[in-house]
Amino acid sequence: MLRAHTVDDVRRAEQAAMSALPDGALMQQAAAGLAAAVVDLLGGAYGRRVVLLVGPGDNGGDALWAGARLAGRGARVEAVLLADRVHEAGLSALRAAGGRASRDVGDVDPAPDLVVDGIVGIGGRPGLRPDAVAALEHFPGVPVVAVDVPSGVDVDTGRVDGPHVVADLTVTFGTHKVAHLVDPASTASGALHLVDLGLDLGAPAVEALQPDDVRALLPRPGHVAHKYTRGVVGVRAGSGTYPGAALLAVAGAACGLAGMVRYVGPEAIADRVRAAHPEVVGAGRVQAWVVGPGGGDDAGGMLTAARADDVPVVVDADALRHVTGPVPGCVLTPHAGELAAMLGVERAEVEAGPLAFARDAARRWNCVVLLKGHHTLVADPHGRVRVTTTGVPWLATAGAGDVLAGLVGALLAAGLEPYDAASVGSWIHGAAATEAAGGGPLTASRVAVQIPRLVRETLTGLG
Repeated sequence: MLRAHTVDDVRRAEQAAMSALPDGALMQQAAAGLAAAVVDLLGGAYGRRVVLLVGPGDNGGDALWAGARLAGRGARVEAVLLADRVHEAGLSALRAAGGRASRDVGDVDPAPDLVVDGIVGIGGRPGLRPDAVAALEHFPGVPVVAVDVPSGVDVDTGRVDGPHVVADLTVTFGTHKVAHLVDPASTASGALHLVDLGLDLGAPAVEALQPDDVRALLPRPGHVAHKYTRGVVGVRAGSGTYPGAALLAVAGAACGLAGMVRYVGPEAIADRVRAAHPEVVGAGRVQAWVVGPGGGDDAGGMLTAARADDVPVVVDADALRHVTGPVPGCVLTPHAGELAAMLGVERAEVEAGPLAFARDAARRWNCVVLLKGHHTLVADPHGRVRVTTTGVPWLATAGAGDVLAGLVGALLAAGLEPYDAASVGSWIHGAAATEAAGGGPLTASRVAVQIPRLVRETLTGLG
């Protein structure tokens, strides 16, 4: 499990660690890890040109000490000091190793091989001062390595308010931070590299499933299993206007993770569903429902009928408009626009702070909320949040959400709790899309076809 912690969590752990270590030991570990990551990115140190943008905090100190290590290995290292006071020991070490420092960005190489962002650390407020912005603008197109977090983002919320660094690589220390995983700040972090400091950290603020976690959670049929013990998922979806939504939701549900799929809807659509998926049957008992994709004006009735069965329900698309009170046992699957409409706010507000809105929605409706996006969030009423880091931008395509709803429904029917079903389903959906895309465009149907193969690879340790 990839875990991310808040600033307060990290500071408490660092204070505890420093009390048991020699003075400056943690910074030296961080600087060594940072320097090694820079060398790896550049393919070596000797002859490389590196500029450090150095602010007043410990991140600036990390950058200076790492710069000293790079200079000692033959790199040409120059520091731009963006504060009246910087880490003196780190600055002295840089100079002793042959590095240079200036307070004027115009004095340094305008075309280095790499810029190290040590402007502000995890304690900094969102946004950057004009002098820092000007310093960054002095190096257009030059790769940037951020120290711990990209300077200027809100570390604990993932919000981005004002100018900030957009890094190619972020080297973080001790643990990942919320901003590394949560949009929109996650898009500023680039690739992530964690330097383990051996910190004793508590429960994470957010976490992200990894292949081993998904492998452990995926349902497997027992030796004496039959189709009913493996779970039956029902799908109520589609309308005359959107018949394809039913086909896609059924395709996601019929991925093989549940023992049977039932479709309940207009007969004309049911004929098309059976033609595409001859294994799908009609009405009967289910262990979970998927409701809403393409439901149009009938979505409210679909939701009422599904909830009457007292089983978990995936509420998607048109059915979301009919959620008016607590719906325990349900999984809501809105995108930002749908959640904004449900909460009575603007879409831009949700997109600017999805973590807070997902948590608020999960508490308000007492259920699991899967907020779709670049990094999909799965929140439960108790405040737990998982982030999905699989997927590709090509997944932003019509019908992909219908497939996801069906997949989550299958996992619910197979016995996973709503929080696990939503987060595992989102991970599989994103990973299947990545494989199906192969670096290029894809359609929702191709994602559905790829799911069984992705599940097999994950179960066998190949995913």
